[in-house]
Amino acid sequence: MLQTLTERLFDDGDRADLDPFAVFEEWFALAREAEPNDPHAMALASADADGLPDVRMVLLNRRDARGFCFFTNLESDKGRQLLANPQAAVLMHWKSLRRQVRMRGPVERVSAAEADEYFASRPRGSQVASSVSRQSRPLASRQALIEQVDALGRRIGDGPVPRPAHWSGFRLVPLAVEFWKDGEYRLHDRVRFTRPGPGAPWTSQRLYP
Repeated sequence: MLQTLTERLFDDGDRADLDPFAVFEEWFALAREAEPNDPHAMALASADADGLPDVRMVLLNRRDARGFCFFTNLESDKGRQLLANPQAAVLMHWKSLRRQVRMRGPVERVSAAEADEYFASRPRGSQVASSVSRQSRPLASRQALIEQVDALGRRIGDGPVPRPAHWSGFRLVPLAVEFWKDGEYRLHDRVRFTRPGPGAPWTSQRLYP
């Protein structure tokens, strides 16, 4: 019988040529079946100008052979931090599966076409809210935000909501991907893949729990 990618991952004698992106897809498919809410949620860590870490939850909206994408207001705290210091770490924890995946590496802006395409796929209410939000900056009251949303909705009417210039996305290009699976008596399984740069071959190493 053929082994699953997860079985190969934790088989110390058979990890040659194993692609962490493919392993991630196997785990993510399981998470989509098991997690009751937002299996694509991930903690995103960045750092400010003083090097102080900052972390928040975001959604993994797209992924491909290049990396893992999330979208945001570029003028938010995370947007400004990532533009100034384009590197980040993410953590996806699936409690129902007792598994987690950690990734870290440089980030890059997605293309305007990618941002346009994803923005157009969002619910109209989310498009309008993203257009008026001055994310991370002081807000006088919730009512003020609702009034701004209502005003933009009336102004646009039934027409399309244009993607605002301040709204786009980032792609994390991982140089390290670590898979963690819960084990009895804290004898967890951990395997980390690393590569020196994008497009370079991966190497893997089992880690102490």
